[in-house]
Amino acid sequence: MTFSEAEKAAIVSIWGKVSGHADEIGADALERMFLSFPQTKTYFSHFKLSHDSPDLRSHGGKVVNAIGNAAKHLDNLDQVLSALSDLHAYKLRVDPGNFKLLSHCIQVVLAIRFPADFTPAAQAAWDKFLAGVSSVLVSKYR
Repeated sequence: MTFSEAEKAAIVSIWGKVSGHADEIGADALERMFLSFPQTKTYFSHFKLSHDSPDLRSHGGKVVNAIGNAAKHLDNLDQVLSALSDLHAYKLRVDPGNFKLLSHCIQVVLAIRFPADFTPAAQAAWDKFLAGVSSVLVSKYR
């Protein structure tokens, strides 16, 4: 997947705003996903899923920081996300559809938290970026 310079700039700009708040943004996105798509809770039976739980903050932070790492390597998503792809496909066996659901929830959280910055162009860039991340994460399911 290739990104235009404008898309790269939009992704990096939003990531700059997210980077200091990864735990909160990740927790918000996970909570939104679990409430909107309860079937996604299946993989988290060992987590406390209440609002602002330490489990949501910890795992949400890991997810968002992994996305941030990918945002720093837009021209090399396959290599940067290879280990996570292996983990999700071979060990965790997460339903591949969940990545799309979480991507949507992340975008909703970004739009709520950064309304002036998450413009239609930024949203389109992030949608493409998260679709690319999801594509890499599910690539080893085949």
